[in-house]
Amino acid sequence: MTPADRFARLPNLLPAETDLIRRGRWLAVECRIDIGGEPFFLSIRDGALASLERGARLMRSTAFTVRATDEAWTEHWKPVPDPGWHDLFALTKRGAASIDGDLRPLLQNLQYFKDLLALPRREAV
Repeated sequence: MTPADRFARLPNLLPAETDLIRRGRWLAVECRIDIGGEPFFLSIRDGALASLERGARLMRSTAFTVRATDEAWTEHWKPVPDPGWHDLFALTKRGAASIDGDLRPLLQNLQYFKDLLALPRREAV
């Protein structure tokens, strides 16, 4: 299973995370997450995924984008990631990821996004 395929299962993982959904209950944002070369567009409403669209979309507006290599996501989603692969900012520090755009919604809901993007760890490879 490719890292993009693992991430595409996010809509199946999030509903079980009631605490995470509660934490994002005031959040409404459109964002883009790139898993290697494949973009995913997330529409988050009240902490839940209103939609997740896989693949390129012309003229799609998003508040921010998180991009990382396939290797970075694979390492990040290990059950216990090694140091330097364990956190979004650690990935950017090592040069395996970047974060662009309006960072305000990301930083205002930082723990929500860190936990959301770590959900694929819960699935066996």
